[in-house]
Amino acid sequence: MISRKNASISKFIIHKVGNKFNDTKNAFSENLVDFDEASYDLMLPFLLRSFSSVVQSYRFNHHADIRLNEINSYSSQIFTDDDAFIEVSKHIVTHLYEQSNSANIKTGDVLIAMFEGIEYRDMTTNAIGIFKIESKVNFFQTYLENKTYDVLVQKGISSKKVDKGCLILNQSDTEGNIILSIDNNSYDAQYWINHFLNIKYADDANNHTQQYIELCKDFSTEILKTSYGAQEQNTFLAKTIDFFKENEVVNIERFKEDVFEDEKQIRAFEDYKKEFEGEQNLVIRNQFDVAEAVVNKEKRKIKTDIKLDTNIQIKLDIDAPDASAEYLERGYDDEKKMHYYKVFFNVEN
Repeated sequence: MISRKNASISKFIIHKVGNKFNDTKNAFSENLVDFDEASYDLMLPFLLRSFSSVVQSYRFNHHADIRLNEINSYSSQIFTDDDAFIEVSKHIVTHLYEQSNSANIKTGDVLIAMFEGIEYRDMTTNAIGIFKIESKVNFFQTYLENKTYDVLVQKGISSKKVDKGCLILNQSDTEGNIILSIDNNSYDAQYWINHFLNIKYADDANNHTQQYIELCKDFSTEILKTSYGAQEQNTFLAKTIDFFKENEVVNIERFKEDVFEDEKQIRAFEDYKKEFEGEQNLVIRNQFDVAEAVVNKEKRKIKTDIKLDTNIQIKLDIDAPDASAEYLERGYDDEKKMHYYKVFFNVEN
């Protein structure tokens, strides 16, 4: 995640990208945007706001040589040659256009910016931003004509959030340039991340934590909920989050000992982990540092509701992993021929 309190835009240009599949063409600007104060004050937070909550970072990827990655090459040119910005920005749009191999890929405005004063962790750097605006919203415009106000509908860009965007920081580590990416309109998961940017997650605690929590979430849905029910699924997720909150380092063997009580479930988890790694084409480490920011973000996404077909929902507290086993009892009523939950409590809140 970044801080934008000292950030500024030093260069900014707008192009339009077409769709190769539909034979719609690109349209290029020849000059930089000269902002007035009002539009600049609105544009800067509009472009950077989403990156304030981004936890994971990426690095450029290429199957043969990282120097052959197009966006890596273009961003390097911009960083090293101050006069190359306009011409290289056109190449970036052309490369984006070449990825539109489906009718589902939307045309739109492409905003390319050079930022100064981006704060990331303990460093301040400049960065290149590439943004694609795919969705326009309707808004009312009032105007005066013949001493009477009237109204018309116009289409424009919403100032709430961009559809797709990336920040390429002019800072690198052993894996290369640090990249942040967002996709709020992810109708094609491959288009932006894999085909246009060709980036992969950084090999760090954020990525390891994210992968393991994703493994646990999928296992809880596909195995535990199917075989043991929603109560067992939610108890497992609560114990998982609790384990990550209580430990700075995750050791998989210790995780299994702490979270599971049934040897059958441990074996099912081990089998599922192998399948997950094969399908995702990754290897999950047996020990890694916990990224607290990732845990907190994933915790907010996890739903621990038990939804019943009788229009009743039971909400479990993810911060109390033992409460379900201690105070919630599942059974079957032979007379009604229905399952039931019995809830124990002292006081209603």
